[in-house]
Amino acid sequence: MTVKLGVDKHVELKQVGYETQGTCILEQIDLHVQKGEFVGLLGPNGSGKSTLLKQVYRTLSPTTGSIFLLEKELGRYQQKQLAKELSAVVQETQIQFDFNVYELVLMGRSPHKSMWENENKHDIALVDQALAQVGLQSMGDRSYLSLSGGEKQRVLLARAIVQETDLLLLDEPTNHLDIHHQLGMLQLLKQQQKSVLAALHDLNLAAMFCDRLYMLEKGVIVCSGTPQEVLRPEILERVYKIQTEVTVHPITGRVNINYMIPDHVSS
Repeated sequence: MTVKLGVDKHVELKQVGYETQGTCILEQIDLHVQKGEFVGLLGPNGSGKSTLLKQVYRTLSPTTGSIFLLEKELGRYQQKQLAKELSAVVQETQIQFDFNVYELVLMGRSPHKSMWENENKHDIALVDQALAQVGLQSMGDRSYLSLSGGEKQRVLLARAIVQETDLLLLDEPTNHLDIHHQLGMLQLLKQQQKSVLAALHDLNLAAMFCDRLYMLEKGVIVCSGTPQEVLRPEILERVYKIQTEVTVHPITGRVNINYMIPDHVSS
């Protein structure tokens, strides 16, 4: 049976489920990202955000359901072909060898090169530009392993940028970053005008940068829509077990979430 998708859908998950050792991690996930759309995945720790992303960048395979990338089933892509279509910045990246920053970012060009092909002027220009965009232009010779957590995160983003894919998958991309670099990274991603699917913890950052949101709880999507539709006090209380006041920022027009201190917590 052939499933026809809308031409504007960059990636779509249809009834995706995932089980491991008899435990259901994801159940009947229906999700899509339109071309050029910034979509956020929200939910508490353990809700399935990272597992969902792993299905898309193919670290894990769905137990049930199907995933389509540009109307083609994800499993039909060869690995190198897939690396030309999507890039990922994930939480548990393990770099075992002591590459310098420049070398690691240059690896993002690998999908576009033959096995023994050297970098060219275009590759070098892309690396230089990406390092400047993430504020690490003076650190090309630094050992990656010597960097702070936030600096490593910015290097991995630069590598994803030079990969020149139209779809970016991000698992907690602002992890380890101070607020200045959190805002800078998300603004940079927005300016790239690519399709983005990102797991996020900070609800206000999600409201500021995302076009649409999916809220997960225990492996199930409980709601989806615009930030105004998803980030409502009753939904946040149900999913996160917190009291909030949700307002609209007078300047940005975006949803703003104020957290209420429980009565039993002293000021």
